[in-house]
Amino acid sequence: MFRLDGKVAAITGATRGIGRQMAIALAEAGANVALLQRNADDCSVKNEIEALGNKCIIIECNLENHLQVKRSIPAVVSELGKIDILVNNAGIQRRSPSVSFLESDWDDVINVNLKSVWLLCQEAGKFMVPQRHGKIINMASLLSFQGGLTVPAYAAAKGGVAQLTKALSNEWAKENVNVNAIVPGYIATDMNEALIHDEIRNQQILDRIPAGRWGKSEDFKGTVVFLASDASNYIHGHLLAVDGGWLGR
Repeated sequence: MFRLDGKVAAITGATRGIGRQMAIALAEAGANVALLQRNADDCSVKNEIEALGNKCIIIECNLENHLQVKRSIPAVVSELGKIDILVNNAGIQRRSPSVSFLESDWDDVINVNLKSVWLLCQEAGKFMVPQRHGKIINMASLLSFQGGLTVPAYAAAKGGVAQLTKALSNEWAKENVNVNAIVPGYIATDMNEALIHDEIRNQQILDRIPAGRWGKSEDFKGTVVFLASDASNYIHGHLLAVDGGWLGR
């Protein structure tokens, strides 16, 4: 039920952190993997996946270039024959007080974190809906539920990702296409280095997490395989928190 043998998965943001661990987990479960990444010369994850005996390709895809984004899913199908799983993991962050938040930063975050997700979902849907099966897994955030501090664009984008996930699931559930999202809590990745190194804020966060620790990238391996597999066939429009209990407190 949890195997992905013969499936084709495409994932963004897999060169490091959570995305890297999820890409490897999909391969370990049997999937062939297409890495949609800005730097097509970075083959470290590709090499690791191929060492498992799986097919792996790299599709050059700068999420700020919406023409590249639109072409990436057809490119996956052209090279690997189909697409069964899409994981929209990549994202960027900009931090600034809202009164001085740059319009260019707003546009960058919305374009990468929300518009590219929409475009990739739309392109994947063009294949998944006619074939009547598919799994789309978006990356939401605690800020899909909460406002955060000095991250207005990120909060707006991740709120949008949550609602997009629900909207698409409403349309595509009857087509046997599952659209769900993972909600990471506070995870020790590059994006959160500023918080980790802020001694006061770091302690405040730790005190608020029932599990008593920051999450690790490896904590997402089982989650992504579950949502990509037949084990989640009757789950639609769900936001699955991997947060050490943060939202339940």
